[in-house]
Amino acid sequence: MKPVNIHEGIDNTLLILQYRLKAKPEGCAIQIIKQYTDLPLIECYAGQINQVFMNVLSNAIDALEQDRQSISEIYIPTITIRTTISEISGNIPSVVISIADNGPGISEQTINLIFDPFFTTKPVGKGTGLGLSISYQIIVDKHGGIFKCDARPGFGTEFWIEIPMQQQGYRGY
Repeated sequence: MKPVNIHEGIDNTLLILQYRLKAKPEGCAIQIIKQYTDLPLIECYAGQINQVFMNVLSNAIDALEQDRQSISEIYIPTITIRTTISEISGNIPSVVISIADNGPGISEQTINLIFDPFFTTKPVGKGTGLGLSISYQIIVDKHGGIFKCDARPGFGTEFWIEIPMQQQGYRGY
């Protein structure tokens, strides 16, 4: 655990995924909109938090790539990433990272299962069904945070990641 610049972690993850964001023969490039708030360093397990970003952003790209088949000239596949400061219950300052896409969305039935181990909506051989389950454990169990999803079919999906700015018992600066 160490103090981390969350924005660097997101930006580095986007850099790794850049090749998947570029225009393809079957559709246009995926646009990234970053709405970052000025954040202090956040105490966390950097590698694990970056793994969460990778899992959520990869899933958003998968959803948007699926939707590229039905692209009209007006539709621009977009992922919006917002960071804000909030308070988890008990007045504990926290950072919120919202990652939203304007893809096909997720049904309510599927939302109820997405954090279950081995659940996937992807074809056989494409996904393991572990990414969001592991991400949930990292955010909730290892960081004492909140990890939730809001989506409606046809209106996109938003993942909400909230972690305390300081972890209890950590004092290593």
